[in-house]
Amino acid sequence: MVDPQTFYNALVKSGVEFFTGVPDSLLSPLCACIAEHAPEDKHIITANEGAAIALATGNYLATAKPSLVYMQNSGLGNAINPLLSLADPSVYAVPMLLMIGWRGEPGVNDEPQHLAQGQGTIPLLDAMGIAYHRLPQDTEEAVSLIEELAQRALSEQRPVAILASKNSFAQYKADQNSGDERLPLTRERAIGIILENINADTSVISSTGMISRELYELREGLQQKHDTDFLTVGSMGHCSQIALGVALANKNKKVICLDGDGAAIMHMGSMAVTAQSGAANLIHIILNNGRHDSVGGQPTCGFEIDFTTIAKGCGYPSAHSVDNEAELSKILGASIDVQGPVLLEVKVNSGNRDNLGRPEITLEEQKRAFMRHLDK
Repeated sequence: MVDPQTFYNALVKSGVEFFTGVPDSLLSPLCACIAEHAPEDKHIITANEGAAIALATGNYLATAKPSLVYMQNSGLGNAINPLLSLADPSVYAVPMLLMIGWRGEPGVNDEPQHLAQGQGTIPLLDAMGIAYHRLPQDTEEAVSLIEELAQRALSEQRPVAILASKNSFAQYKADQNSGDERLPLTRERAIGIILENINADTSVISSTGMISRELYELREGLQQKHDTDFLTVGSMGHCSQIALGVALANKNKKVICLDGDGAAIMHMGSMAVTAQSGAANLIHIILNNGRHDSVGGQPTCGFEIDFTTIAKGCGYPSAHSVDNEAELSKILGASIDVQGPVLLEVKVNSGNRDNLGRPEITLEEQKRAFMRHLDK
């Protein structure tokens, strides 16, 4: 395995001093190391991967040095446009290193939402004309590769990519305290309260990661069916628009969107569209723990921004923020009969219980059951 500290030092020695991107679980040791050692203005976690490409471009224009942009391979979808229409050698020719966590790598067991992306990662890079290299498992070899690619990116004036497989990086334990402020609610308890306050036939669309896993487990614990739920296992940031599509086509059903702060921030423009949609039956709930919990707990700016003011500015008729059980039950109960869309931010603790499971139904079974529920 590659030692993150040695790898980071090699990057800086090679002239790569600016780091940006969206966290990925395969890269979490490296991200933790960067967060601890890079100056605050030299490491920016962006809303989405395309924004990271643009940020790296701006840094290059100001410093003439390449940046490291990290992402999961699913994030290539967000990055395609700026990679081809901004950084490509045929446009502004911007050198940068792309560190890509290779989820769904062929031959490696992974969740179903990663399989197609895993198969398509190399063909996609080939189609974009981006040279790629596998990250070696040996630290010295990885350091040599970084030195070579940093020079290649500069000499050829183009992005180059490094693919990191599962378990490429050794674990890294950061010394600094996270400084999290403990809140009265866990995310799982908040979802439980929401289930207690909605009707049995309410449609629930849940976001990527822990939110969907906790919703599934809560249904199991309550011995409830899963047919009213759509678990958005991939496509981070798009849960709210799936919910909006359901709400507009099924105006006789109440629709709940269980969103995350990182996901909501990733495509925040969707809030403006939702607000102006006239979807009176939609309640958009953002479970805000200020973290990218599913990929290592890296911070978002969720606690530094005001979701309710943003929502009201976009045109949501009603927007509230709560951080305890009593307020959540009260506001949610009052919102059921309000003409929406309604925005409800619920501030919760980061983290999840160690024995949290994963859904045991197939995605096809889940889709068909949810569609039957909508057709009733």
